[in-house]
Amino acid sequence: MTETTETIIDRLYEDNKALVDYLQSQGQYSLLSNVEGSFPKVLLLAVASYFEDIIKQMILDLFQEQTNAPLINFVANKAIKRQYHTFFDWKESNANQFFGLFGDDFKNAMKAEIKANPQLDQAVRAFMEIGQTRNALVHENFATFPLPKTTEEIYHRYQEAMVFLELLPLKFREHIENSPPA
Repeated sequence: MTETTETIIDRLYEDNKALVDYLQSQGQYSLLSNVEGSFPKVLLLAVASYFEDIIKQMILDLFQEQTNAPLINFVANKAIKRQYHTFFDWKESNANQFFGLFGDDFKNAMKAEIKANPQLDQAVRAFMEIGQTRNALVHENFATFPLPKTTEEIYHRYQEAMVFLELLPLKFREHIENSPPA
């Protein structure tokens, strides 16, 4: 993964680790069990929400670079607001539906890029897994949902997925630069 600045997710993860260490050092095993049982779900939701914000802002930024304020407002209000979860086919382990929203050329370019780059392929899979699991968690009974991943595993998937989110705006801009004017 490329070197990035610390995010709110990194801080949340580190704060939880400090809490776990403290509870262990104090022999607070009941509280420790509660934290270890609930924090993976909290972290998963935090990561999924963070990714949603990144994707929505990325799209708005790209539109802002290419057009004027009234069109940006239209896109923000009618194409992005409350639409994020329709961008992806969460039953899949790929983001092809999302890529296709930007045209077949972009979709095919991204599919080729992912096929040629195993790290990017893994990043997309991690991103999609987080979204799939988030949907299951919020649409089923949160309190009893059996999340099969630890906090560390979720954090690792977040780190993997960030490769995709860091590369995506570059690929959008590259595609825009290489596309003929409409």
